[in-house]
Amino acid sequence: MFDKRFVPRQVVASGGNRWDWALLPLVLALLFALAWGGSQMARPYELGETLPISLDPWMLPYYLLRTTLRMFLALGASLVFSCLFAVVATKYRSAEKVLVPLLDILQSIPILGFLSITVTGFIALFPGNLLGVECAAIFAIFTSQAWNMAFSLYQSLRTVPAELREAAQVFQLSGWQRFWRLELPFAMPGLLWNMMMSMSGGWFFVVASEAISVSNQNIKLPGVGSYIAMAIEARDLGAIGWAIAGMLIGITLYDQLFFRPLIAWADKFKFEEGSSEDSPNSWLLTWLRRTDRIKHAVHRVTGLLDRSVALFRRDHDGTSIKARPQPANPTAVRIWDAIVAAAVLVAVLWLTRFIHTEVGWREVGHVFLLGLYTMLRVLVLIALAALVWVPIGVWIGMNPRWAGRLQGVAQFMAAFPANLMFPVAVLFIVRWHLNPNIWLAPLMVLGTQWYLLFNVIAGASSVPTELRYAAQNLGLKGWLMWRRYLLPAVFPSFVTGAITASGGSWNASIVAEYVTWGDTTLKAAGLGSYIAEMTAIGDFPRIALGIGVMCVFVMGMNHFVWRRLYDLAENRMHF
Repeated sequence: MFDKRFVPRQVVASGGNRWDWALLPLVLALLFALAWGGSQMARPYELGETLPISLDPWMLPYYLLRTTLRMFLALGASLVFSCLFAVVATKYRSAEKVLVPLLDILQSIPILGFLSITVTGFIALFPGNLLGVECAAIFAIFTSQAWNMAFSLYQSLRTVPAELREAAQVFQLSGWQRFWRLELPFAMPGLLWNMMMSMSGGWFFVVASEAISVSNQNIKLPGVGSYIAMAIEARDLGAIGWAIAGMLIGITLYDQLFFRPLIAWADKFKFEEGSSEDSPNSWLLTWLRRTDRIKHAVHRVTGLLDRSVALFRRDHDGTSIKARPQPANPTAVRIWDAIVAAAVLVAVLWLTRFIHTEVGWREVGHVFLLGLYTMLRVLVLIALAALVWVPIGVWIGMNPRWAGRLQGVAQFMAAFPANLMFPVAVLFIVRWHLNPNIWLAPLMVLGTQWYLLFNVIAGASSVPTELRYAAQNLGLKGWLMWRRYLLPAVFPSFVTGAITASGGSWNASIVAEYVTWGDTTLKAAGLGSYIAEMTAIGDFPRIALGIGVMCVFVMGMNHFVWRRLYDLAENRMHF
C-alpha cells in the first residue's frame, strides 16, 4: 500500500524549514482541539441531568467540533469493520454465506432500532460518565457509515483483475502481504469516495444520534444534531440557517484537510500502465511533501510498515507442497451448511410462533402488501436516480479538475439533512392538494441518491488512462460508447451504490412516508409509515413485525437482484 513515491525527492533545505515553522501552529491547534473535545466527551454525568444546549450561533463552533470528532471516530471504526468483513467474506466461501445476508439485515434495520438496543448497554458500561452516552451516539453514526464502506471494499476485492492476482502468486505473497500490497491499494480510490459518502451520510442521522431518548429521559449531547433538533422544536428558521452554514464550513474544512489530500495521494493506485495527464491535486499534500520533518516521519512510519509486512511472509516457495491450493473439505462444508440451515429453521419456527401468538396472519399479509408498495417506490426511485446521476457521475469522474472543484459541493449536498426539506414538502402537498402516496415518495431518495453518485464517480475516476485513449482512437460515440466502454467501466461501482442506496431508501421510508410538521401529518401507504405509526403508539410486536418484513424485502432484493448483478460485474462487466 505504501511505497517510496509517497515521499518525493527532497527540495532545498531553506524551503523545507520554512514549511516546518508555518505548519507548526496548525498542528498544535488541531492537537489542542482534539484533546479538549475528547476531555469534554468523558466528563462525569448523572442520568437525568439536562445538558445545556443553546441556540446561540457563537456556540456552533464548539458543537461542530464535538460532532465532527464523533463522526471521525465512527469513520475509523467503520474502516476497521469494513476491512475485516471484506477480507473474511471474500476469502472464505462458508463465511460469505452468513456475513453477506447478515450485512443485508444490519443495513435494513433503522438507526432508531440500534439506539433502542444499545443506549442502555453503553450507559451501564460507563456508569456516572458521559462516555457511555457518547459511545451510543458514536455507534449510531457508525451504523450509518459502515455498511456502505463494507460493500465497497467487498466489491473491490471480488473484482481484482486476474493479472494482478497472478502477479501476487508469482511473487509468492502471503495473504497478509497480498491484502496490503495488492487488494487494499486496488480498492483505495473507490473506498475513499465511499468514506466521503459515509461521512456525508452520517449527517443525515446526526439528529437522531445526538438527541437520544432512554429510560424516559431525553438526552441531547452537545453537537450540531442537537442544535438542529432544538431549532426544529422551536421552529427557529434563523437557527436552522446558522446550522447549515456551520455544516458547510465544517465539511469544507475536513474536505480540504483530510479527503482531498487522500484522493490526490490515492491516484497513484489506479490500475493503469501509464500516468494520467490530469490527476487530482491538493495544496495540503504538496505542502506536506515539501516539509522536511514530515518526510522524515513518513520515512520512519513506512519503514515500520514494510518491516511488519515482511514478518508475515510465506515460509515456503512456489514449488512446495504447501503452495498447492487446498480444496475445501466437503464434510466440513456440509456440516457448516447444516448448521446454517438449522439456525434458519429455528428462526423461522420462532417467527411463526411469534406471528401466531402476537399479531396474527392477517396482519402479516397486510404488512407484506404495504412492503410491496414501498418496494415499488424504491425501485422506481433508484431507476430515476440512476438515469440522472450515472451520466453526471461519469462526467465528473472522467474530468479530475472538475472532480476536485465539485468534491466539496457534492459532500455538502449529500450531508444536507434531508429532513429539513420535509416541512417544505408538507406545505407544498397541502397547498396543491396532491396525493401523498405519490409526492411523499421522492423524500425517500433525497438522502440516498448520493450513494449512486459517489460510487459512479469512484468507478469512472478509476478507469485506466490507456483505456480512455483506446476508446477515443476507436471513435466510440453515443450509445455504442456507453454499452461497450462506459457502462462496463462503472458497472461494479454502480451496483455497490445501488445496493446501499436501496437499503438507505428502505430505511428512510420510515421518516419519508409519515411526515409531521406542526399540527399537519401526511401519511403514504407503505411499510415505512406502518413502522412509524406503530412506534408512535408503542406497539412493540408490530414494530418488530414491520422491521422483520423490511429485512425480508431488503434481503430478497439483494439476493435476487443486486447479488446477480454483482456476479455479472465480477465475471463480465469490469476491466
